[in-house]
Amino acid sequence: MTSAARPSGRPEGAAAVVIGGGLAGTTAALALADAGLRVTLVEGRPRLGGLVFSFRRDSAAGALTVDNGQHVYLRCCTAYSAFLERIGATHLAPLQDRMDVPVLDADRMRLGRLRRTALPVPLHLAKSLAVYPHLSPAERAGVVRATLALKGLDPADPALDGVDFGSWLRRNGQTSRAVEALWDLVGIATLNATAGDASLGLAAKVFKTGLLSAPGAGDIGWARVPLGDVHDTLARTALEKAGVRIALRTRAEAVSRTDDGWQVAVANGPHGRERLAADTVVLAVPQRETHGLLPDGALADRDRLLDIGTAPILNLHVVYDRKVLRRPFFAALGSPVQWVFDRTDASGLAGLPEGAGSQYLAVSQSAAQEEIDDPVAKLRARYLPELERLLPAARGARVRDFFVTRERTATFAPTPGVGRLRPAARTQASGLYVAGAWTATGWPATMESAVRSGTAAAREALNELGFPQGQLPQEAA
Repeated sequence: MTSAARPSGRPEGAAAVVIGGGLAGTTAALALADAGLRVTLVEGRPRLGGLVFSFRRDSAAGALTVDNGQHVYLRCCTAYSAFLERIGATHLAPLQDRMDVPVLDADRMRLGRLRRTALPVPLHLAKSLAVYPHLSPAERAGVVRATLALKGLDPADPALDGVDFGSWLRRNGQTSRAVEALWDLVGIATLNATAGDASLGLAAKVFKTGLLSAPGAGDIGWARVPLGDVHDTLARTALEKAGVRIALRTRAEAVSRTDDGWQVAVANGPHGRERLAADTVVLAVPQRETHGLLPDGALADRDRLLDIGTAPILNLHVVYDRKVLRRPFFAALGSPVQWVFDRTDASGLAGLPEGAGSQYLAVSQSAAQEEIDDPVAKLRARYLPELERLLPAARGARVRDFFVTRERTATFAPTPGVGRLRPAARTQASGLYVAGAWTATGWPATMESAVRSGTAAAREALNELGFPQGQLPQEAA
């Protein structure tokens, strides 16, 4: 995303409009502005960040800054890492020195760990797997055989897209316990689907890239500050420094082709309407919104976008009057609880007089179709006893606050066959591009996929404007 010299072949003063201020749109806007285009970024919300955001909540423990959900990335997420560097946020979302995932079996109350060493792939996980207490010796051996089989798959093979991961695991000798204790442990969090509901192609991408591409590929990183500090505040600063005009609370209503280029009709209030002229337009919004904005003929089968389903993520937020968890996060087996993160410092709770001694935990529940609409009281009655079962220190602790955040359309659903529905960045209309984690990046719906899509859209746009290959934004490895 470094600045490029102005090539002689492109139109002088070329303008671009990017619709959508999430990670995909922000990435595209930065890349286009760095190349010298006049860029307007249109976002309907009063903030940037899309589905990666924070908000303020007044509670008995004080005023908290709450993330809508727990977002993590891996060392293999090179595009997202480059994005953090571009906006000056790398130090705010550090990576583990080495992958270390505590996994607690609720039924046996036994803690295991998935840790890597510095040995080459696949030996980097051999020691951890050999002593992983949640699998029998036979199951561990079966995991090794399945891993070797997985290593031989090509995630880009279209044939894999139509097969579900769960069936492949069964054919490769994986027991239901192995699926729960390893494959779904990782897969549900990264794919937002259980193995039986996930495309084998996307699952192979996750496991081959995250665990089998390099010893450190699976090292985990997450923001130690509110997500809004990164994806709104710092992103906005970077965009403004790059010369991008940011139009918040502004909704795109129509995109149309004219003799002189493109026009984007936007509304920023009951009486505020404007038409933005552009040589290039990037639609960096969800698939249904993209479907509504695409002009006729822009995609061969525009309606296929409506067949890309969505999957929810539920987050439960609990503030205890004392410290009940002594590690930054853990995953659970034999429990409805999936992943638990300590958000005490990031939320600002630790610095509040009212929050002295308290701890704030976020429980992240992916593939939450069955619970996404459950009332708070029902969720509280189910999950607080589970947390007490998992965390003995929580027994007898007073719950100072319990609340829920729901993202009903958090990601696209990675179902078998979804690959053929995901469009490339370039449309059939010259100067019009699409971006978003749901487009054809080869990755599941992650922050990495969103950033890669924004870069791809910017590359296509600049290439069409006449920029030489050497001056296009670099694609991540």
